[in-house]
Amino acid sequence: MNAFRAAVEARDIAAVEELLAENVVFTSPVAYKPYPGKAITAAILRAVLRVFEDFHYVREIAGANGDDHALVFEAMVDGKTVNGCDFLHFDENGKIDDLMVMVRPLSGAQALSAAMSVQFERIQQEALAATQR
Repeated sequence: MNAFRAAVEARDIAAVEELLAENVVFTSPVAYKPYPGKAITAAILRAVLRVFEDFHYVREIAGANGDDHALVFEAMVDGKTVNGCDFLHFDENGKIDDLMVMVRPLSGAQALSAAMSVQFERIQQEALAATQR
């Protein structure tokens, strides 16, 4: 099993953060531009763990070279079912340097967007605090 999957399923955010490269780029399913950097990516992932209910992975697909993984998931957000996929790329050091999330259906993406917008100020504060350590 992929280490990221195991950490997320265990809700072990410290283990998730340990897997992120400093230069990781997070591409959100509900934001226009990607978020570069470990601090903001980790803060976003903490928020996602707060807003997703009944989150679980249902399938894992690995690329032939082992650098790319797709983790298909299901969850609930504000009573809406969300199906999605985490696309991960691992660098030469085994750290995640690219994380793109896609979700469906539109009603689920809209519920996720609304839930994450409530979290945004906290996300920014956590990311700022992490960069000041």
